[in-house]
Parts: sequence; C-alpha cells; structure tokens
Amino acid sequence: MEPDLFTAAAEERQEKDPAGSPLAVRMRPRTLDEVVGQQHLLKPGSPLRRLVGEGTGGPAGPSSVILWGPPGTGKTTLAYVVSKATNKRFVELSAITAGVKEVRAVIEGARRATGGYGKETVLFLDEIHRFSKAQQDSLLPAVENRWVTLIAATTENPYFSVISPLLSRSLLLTLEPLTDDDLRGLLRRALGDDRGLKDAVTLPEDTEDHLLRIAGGDARRALTALEAAAGAALDKGEPEVSLTTLEETVDRAAVKYDRDGDQHYDVASALIKSIRGSDVDAALHYLARMIEAGEDPRFIARRLMISASEDIGLADPNALPIAVAAAQAVAMIGFPEAALTLSHATIALALAPKSNAATMAIGAAMEDVRKGLAGSVPPHLRDGHYKGAAKLGHAQGYVYPHDLPEGIAEQQYAPDALKDREYYAPTRHGAEARYADAVEWTRQHLGRKRS
Repeated sequence: MEPDLFTAAAEERQEKDPAGSPLAVRMRPRTLDEVVGQQHLLKPGSPLRRLVGEGTGGPAGPSSVILWGPPGTGKTTLAYVVSKATNKRFVELSAITAGVKEVRAVIEGARRATGGYGKETVLFLDEIHRFSKAQQDSLLPAVENRWVTLIAATTENPYFSVISPLLSRSLLLTLEPLTDDDLRGLLRRALGDDRGLKDAVTLPEDTEDHLLRIAGGDARRALTALEAAAGAALDKGEPEVSLTTLEETVDRAAVKYDRDGDQHYDVASALIKSIRGSDVDAALHYLARMIEAGEDPRFIARRLMISASEDIGLADPNALPIAVAAAQAVAMIGFPEAALTLSHATIALALAPKSNAATMAIGAAMEDVRKGLAGSVPPHLRDGHYKGAAKLGHAQGYVYPHDLPEGIAEQQYAPDALKDREYYAPTRHGAEARYADAVEWTRQHLGRKRS
C-alpha cells in the first residue's frame, strides 16, 4: 500500500539517521549506475533505464517487467532505485501480505492519479509467485491498459509460477547470481563509504575470501555478515576483521577450498570417486565441503550427470534421469534448497549398482575410428530415397526388421572391416543383467560370431 504517516516518518528518520538501519539497507544504490552486477540489464535504452525516465521514448511508454533471479541479486534494490529516481507515483506491495483487495485499491488509486493529475503509477510487487491465479488475474486490466507499470519480483521460474497472460504483457528480465568480483567491490565500498562503515575496520584477504564463500552470490547476506563481524571486531577493539572473528560471528568455519585451484578439482574428484566406490557417507562429506565452500551448484550437478553415465550406465537406467532432474531443479531453485536436491542425487548414485560398460564401449568404438577402421557403409544400408539411388545399388537387399516375426533381421550392419567387432560388454550388475541377455540374443540372431 502507499506509505501512511508512520511509514513516512520512519523513512524520514532513516534518512536523517542512517546508522540505525542495517548495512544492507544503507548501502542500497541510489542510481542505476551504482548497482553491482546485472550489467546486461542496465544498458542504455533498457527497460529499467526507461523506467527511471532515461530517454524520451516518444509514443512508446515503459514496459512492465518481471525480475527473476536468486535471492540477494538485486531485485528489490532495482525497484528501490526506480522508486527514488522516477518522478512517477511509486507503490509497493508484498504478495506475502497483500490480496486482491489491496491490489484493487492500488489500481483504483492509479486510475485516479492518471485521470486527475496525469501522474503515472509504478507498482512493485515482491514475491509475485505467492499470488494465486485469481490474484494475478486481478492485475491484468491495470497492466494491459497501463494504469500501472508493474515491477514484479520472483525467485521461482515465472513460466511455472506466473500466469501466461501476465507474462505476455510484461518483459521477463533474468538476474544472474553476483560474481565474486561483484561482491568484492560491494564489500570494499561498504567498508569505506560514509553510508557504510567509514573505514572503521579493515578486511584482510582471507577474511574477505571467506565472506565471499558465505555470501554465495547473495549481496544481502554478504553485507549482513560483514556488519556483524565488523561489530564484533570493534567490540574487541580490533582494527581489522580477522578470520577468527568472522568465523565466531557467523558460526561457520572457513573451509579450505579454492574454487579456482587444486582444492576445487581434488574435492570434486573425491566426490566422484566416492560415488564410484559406492561409499555414500564419503560422497556426502565431499558434497558438503563443496556446498559450504560456496561451489557453484551447477558445477556439482554437471559432475553428477557425468558420473551417472560414466560409472553407473545401464546397471541402473534411472541414474541419469535422476541426475538430469537434479540439475534442472538446481538451476530453478538455487541454494540453500539446492543442497537437498544434490544430496538426493548423490545418495541415489552412490548406492546404485555400477557399470562402466557404456563408457568402455564408446571408448573402444572411438579408438577404432581414430585408427581408421571405418570403411564404407554397406550398400543395402545407404540412403535409397533420392533419384538414381537404385541404379547405384543403394538400399537394395535391405530387410525391414518390422516385417519379421521377431523384429530382427540377419544382415550386416557394420562396415566390412568391423563386421565382427563387439564394443559393448555388459556386466551382470543390477538392471544391466537384462541388457546382457538382450545383447547375447540379438548377436546370435544377427548371425554374428560368438566372442
């Protein structure tokens, strides 16, 4: 809703005495040029630039936007900058507390402001994914007729959580997790800025690195941890925020893990080898180390997908779908909830029966190709659809397997140089046992020699 007298008084008091506000609030950018990260959304002529009144736009007005991204990437900050920079009427609602009644009141106020004063209204709706379909429907007339310009924020995939009519009337802007360099610049600004800590403490490199790991791409989390640690250091009379003080303040030990160095690859290797060795407890330990150190969850998910094919294969055909589903879920939800999904997949892969037969099969086939063992495609397998193919003997003598009772035709498929080659050697582990039976049966019916 629009600010009442108490809200306005609180904001005025906050401006006069900013020290009483959290560091993350004090360090909010005042202009788009101060925004950290998200530069792909802040180019000249971008929807956000137009929302703050940059550029005349002519007959084309600013568009409603949906900001989608993980927590702490700047969705609320961007709305705040718009509220301060624009000369439009700005109203903020949270989908956690607001309902259809509140939305309709805002829309009615916007229509009055437009008709009576020519004043446009910008509505910031946080957590829009919490709105029901009916509640989102109530926004449609206002957005379509531009009684309000909507800025909606969500941490969930809007293709699942926002109704299609509202999506079609808005521009979807995707915010990326902040990089370490983005957060490092933000922390250093907060240390020296008059709105921040005013150089009251310094931040050694090891402490800064641990802060970045704790933050996990979340600016709000980084500034909150910095403020708490700086307060503890000042209480001790220390001129710098030591790593020990930070660990004590956030109750989180610094994990020895360099995301760009040996530890990154050593721990990732140990995770995969523990899964391969079916040691579920060791695998969970290494997974926890990677998560606590702030590893990119997408990197972990990629390693699990590779493991599912490399080390499990057809011994458990569900392993790869589980790993792929985990990767998709991780991309949608991010940390901290992604830790649950990664744990789910890691446990399933570690306890699955193992087979590297698929890995060995493609490796052997590729090795033969590299050695030049290829040869021509047998004439009866060549494409016979184009004019003149029959004169060349293409597709002549091909037996269509579906015409046979058992669905398999005894004919040569491989080039002459490889007609007796067998690459796939299935194990009898788990579900691969049935593939072992199947491959033995099919090779016999293809008239192949027994290996």
